[in-house]
Amino acid sequence: MRRRSRLATWIASSGYASGDGCDGSGITSGSLYRSVWFVPLVSPSARGYRFYFFSREEPRLHVHVQHADGEAKFWLEPDIELAQNYGLRADHVELAEQLIREHQDEIRAAWQKHFPS
Repeated sequence: MRRRSRLATWIASSGYASGDGCDGSGITSGSLYRSVWFVPLVSPSARGYRFYFFSREEPRLHVHVQHADGEAKFWLEPDIELAQNYGLRADHVELAEQLIREHQDEIRAAWQKHFPS
């Protein structure tokens, strides 16, 4: 049996998954869905990875990454670094960090759009 991701568990437990066309796992990239913002990365190497922010979380610039085998959180300030890992294999952490470095301008722009202050 496959373990439910932290994101899917949070969406389902918050009640956001019912009645709005969301099953807790199929939120469209780039869409604002109450308190979760998915960052659309246009990159063939980003396939299988989702990058997102939670609205009600700490103000320090960071991004969450979800993949089939786990999730992680990366700080973007003052430097890009792994903050927490929730089951991602080492090679997936490395690729996620590489994608964040390659797309940090897009991620920062998405952060500024979502958190305009």
